[in-house]
Amino acid sequence: MDKFRIIGGVPLTGEIWVSGAKNSALPTMAAALLTSEPVLLENVPNVRDIRTMAQLLDYEGVSVEFHDHTMRLQAAEIRRPEAPYEIVRTMRASALVLGPLVARTGRARVSLPGGCAIGARPINLHLAGLQQLGAHIEQVHGYIEATAPNGLKGAFIHFDRITVTGTEDLMMAAVLAEGETILENAAREPEVVDLAQLLTKMGAQIEGAGTSTIRIRGVSRLHGATHRIIPDRIEAGTYLIAGAITRGELCVRGCVPEHVAALTAKLRQAGVEIRQPTPDTLCVRVPGLLHSVDVTTEEYPGFATDLQAQYMALMTQAHGIAIITETIFENRFMHALELARMGANIRVEGRQAIVAGPTQLTGAAVIASDLRASASLVLAGLVAKGETIVDRIYHIERGYENIEHKLRSVGARIERIRG
Repeated sequence: MDKFRIIGGVPLTGEIWVSGAKNSALPTMAAALLTSEPVLLENVPNVRDIRTMAQLLDYEGVSVEFHDHTMRLQAAEIRRPEAPYEIVRTMRASALVLGPLVARTGRARVSLPGGCAIGARPINLHLAGLQQLGAHIEQVHGYIEATAPNGLKGAFIHFDRITVTGTEDLMMAAVLAEGETILENAAREPEVVDLAQLLTKMGAQIEGAGTSTIRIRGVSRLHGATHRIIPDRIEAGTYLIAGAITRGELCVRGCVPEHVAALTAKLRQAGVEIRQPTPDTLCVRVPGLLHSVDVTTEEYPGFATDLQAQYMALMTQAHGIAIITETIFENRFMHALELARMGANIRVEGRQAIVAGPTQLTGAAVIASDLRASASLVLAGLVAKGETIVDRIYHIERGYENIEHKLRSVGARIERIRG
């Protein structure tokens, strides 16, 4: 099992380019199931979750070609409308094929998703929505079996809680359903908007993506399209925090500043100076003391839960006490124990973590528990005294493309140890 070896204490200086958004590429890949014509996706990140989704689509009969961040998908015929456990056990996004498969073929058999250990991500909201669209749902031996032999029918669907993948899944199902579908209390994330833009290019009729109410008028068929994936806002945020925690002068290029506005607002409150020299570039530096600033995770446009672990690492270097409240996932403080092993002063009380700082972190052997937790440990290692070994980095490879190369290019002393 590969590990990262990090020697901390070097300010990061220079430029890092952001890759395409994994959480946008995955649903747009699934959208290729909705048409027999080719779908061309540009700016696709070469990360583990993308390769797993490509393997799944290939299993289902989709032709997949992936070269130099461009992916060509063609589902001329769907031979197996299913997602077996053996392929999807490491990836939560497998549920995204459920809606497209039922819409296109009238049936789907999808393993209940696996993935990382940050808490429950119930699929019941997907299933309730599909039932309202007319699908018959059964759970058998760890699989969801959905059938709609007479096709799907438009419906009014109100989500009891905001769900990004649920919104994406049902939006894809509804584009081929007969009549109009209204999704109420829908997710507003940029990734949802990106998927809607691709579907619209394919011939779908969608209004309101990016708001809490999305209207979809079903069409009889979709056609192929070419689409460029948006930049990864979580990767951009991670590198902005990397520049701040090491007190360097780092520019993050190829990002959408609006997508990380909740983070940059908190960074500015904490004493981080942020410049925007071009429309797609943000630069950070810390001219004085870092100050502790509380944060509460929320659905977009609030502070992203996927940046909470990285922000916690930053707060270990800030003066004062920061209270970090996690409202999205109930088990997303597993990194706090590993940060404490490096010297952080963190107390977890239910859904709140209280971080007192600043503390001098010291290098240690730590274990990554999930994708974003692994990023927080890398950030801590960059500022820690001595050597940090981060184990189980396959988690970070699910969502960060060439993170060690990007960090090394701006001065970080980080290397991969082959396991």
